[in-house]
Amino acid sequence: METLQPSPASDQSFRDHLATVDARGRRKWVFAQKPSGKWYSLRTYISWGFFVLFFALPFVYVHGQPLFLFNVPGARFILFGKVFWPQDFFIFGLTMVTFIVFIILFTAAFGRLFCGWVCPQTIFMEMLFRKVEYAILGDAAKQRAARNGPRTAGWRFRVAVKHVVFFALSFIIANTFLSYIIGVRELGRIVTGPLGQHLGGLSAVVIFSGVFYGVYAYFREQACTVICPYGRLQSVLLDRNSMIVAYDYKRGEPRGKFTKKKDSGLGDCLDCLQCVKVCPTGIDIRNGTQMECVGCTACIDACDHMMEKTGRPTGLIRYASENGIAGHEPLHYTMRMRLYSGLLGMLVVILAALLISRKEVDATIMRTPGMLYQERGTDSISNLYTIKIANKTIRQVPLQLRLEDAAGAIQVIGGSVIPVRKEDEGSGNFFIVLPRQEIHSRKTVLHIALYDGSKKIDVIRTNFLGPQPDSE
Repeated sequence: METLQPSPASDQSFRDHLATVDARGRRKWVFAQKPSGKWYSLRTYISWGFFVLFFALPFVYVHGQPLFLFNVPGARFILFGKVFWPQDFFIFGLTMVTFIVFIILFTAAFGRLFCGWVCPQTIFMEMLFRKVEYAILGDAAKQRAARNGPRTAGWRFRVAVKHVVFFALSFIIANTFLSYIIGVRELGRIVTGPLGQHLGGLSAVVIFSGVFYGVYAYFREQACTVICPYGRLQSVLLDRNSMIVAYDYKRGEPRGKFTKKKDSGLGDCLDCLQCVKVCPTGIDIRNGTQMECVGCTACIDACDHMMEKTGRPTGLIRYASENGIAGHEPLHYTMRMRLYSGLLGMLVVILAALLISRKEVDATIMRTPGMLYQERGTDSISNLYTIKIANKTIRQVPLQLRLEDAAGAIQVIGGSVIPVRKEDEGSGNFFIVLPRQEIHSRKTVLHIALYDGSKKIDVIRTNFLGPQPDSE
């Protein structure tokens, strides 16, 4: 991707290293100044909605089942109350491919809008842990002064309180996260049950809590700049028409301190560094598009505030494309976006068709191996079959079998129906009995209808083995 050049003489050496790492490879701690403004307020409201959904959804049950469950160890997934089994893995595979295409299209059009607005890492870090830190330790200036100066007993106490609160929040998040995997009721049994019976669950809670605490107390923005693959991929996903948080270098350069002279020859940028001070990843947005930028809009609010104070138009830093900054072009729906949209639409249609046609009761019928037909008197022939059923519903299914296109009978061994427990697999054996006059070849194709009460749920094709017609 071509990078936006703020000015011909701009030093591009910043692209050779991370903004949060010094020349010796040591971490430079980011003391982000608390932002304020319309964008920050809007992000705060969105974060409240995210918190409500994140912490409330595990408690939402539909017909006795959680609304969402991603039990990877148990190979059991529930989406919107629908149970998915390992046999449905191809649907999950296609869903992941669709999601990846959506990410590519979304990024090509809107840049890292996801990262700045709804990414859980950004929301938890900036809208929860960072705010708690401000409340306990004070603003960025106080934190920086305390770290670089002598550590008083009062400061050490406040730092200890911060870490206790951070771990408590991490513990709550870890339990909520685990409830998406094993279910909130199972989590409740782990919490209230004897310790010796739930060592695995307790270990998972402790590990998750430690991971979240480590990320939000120490690792912080490094998760976005070092670990997250999305940040690494943005250089190939973005193009010059993608919407990004951009600095209008044509209007802002050359930079200079505020002056009331009308003919100073300076641009609108005051070189006040407010955009740098509020950046949670420690970059200077005026250098152009950078991998570390998460599109959080903190720099937009900070710059707009300075523009308003000095009586200049806002929007020096704003949402725009590189072509929009360079040539004042509007955002384009490019051919690349059209192709991605077409591919995404096709995948969505296929995925919808698979979900609509997905069987909630899946059955397989096989003739019992090693057995030929059985003669029943002089006028009937029977075959023995085995049926295996996967019940993906949340209720027991009393399965009935009926012949669709032959004048015969089905005799289920052990009863008239095959009961299959909810979210379980079952099996049974049955005979198909046909009159000899119905058999016209060595193999006869039959269709067996599966009924749940009076509702036909599936029709399965099988072969019936009989004697040669000339042997009668």
